[in-house]
This record gives sequence, structure tokens and C-alpha cells, in this order.
Amino acid sequence: MADVRKHFVFYGRVQGVGFRYTAKYMARSLDLTGWVRNEYDGTVTMEVQGRETLINKLLMGLNNNRFITIDWIDTKEIPLEEEKQFVVK
Repeated sequence: MADVRKHFVFYGRVQGVGFRYTAKYMARSLDLTGWVRNEYDGTVTMEVQGRETLINKLLMGLNNNRFITIDWIDTKEIPLEEEKQFVVK
């Protein structure tokens, strides 16, 4: 199965609740690459690359965290990039 890269913007209670480090831990455990960062408007932006089924597992794990409340996600598929790991920016 081919890899994909997705760009996400998360809305809701996503800052100050461990979102970025939860995403990093889960993404690395699923062998996904990419990055995640807080934005000034209170959203979190994430780009993640790997098999789509594993990206969906990451999203489900984030959504099932009791501290994180995701109200909305903007999503688009973007071109693949060369990278080695998932990092917090």
C-alpha cells in the first residue's frame, strides 16, 4: 500500500492538553513521519505521512484522548516529503 501525506488543522480544545506530544508519541509508534505545531489562533496544524490506515489510527487515538476535544478537522492531501521521523515544532 502506498504512502500518503496529509495536512490537518484541528479545532477545539487542542492546545494546553498534551495534543502535540500525544501526536508525536502515537505517530512514532505507528512509524509515521511528519510534524505538529500550535498556531497563534488556538488551532493545531499537523502534517503526517505514511499508510492511510495508520494515519486514521492516529486520528482515532487523538480523538479518544480524554483531555483533547476535537470539534473540527480541515484536511487535505499534499505531496510526499523526505523525512525520517515525526517531530514537534
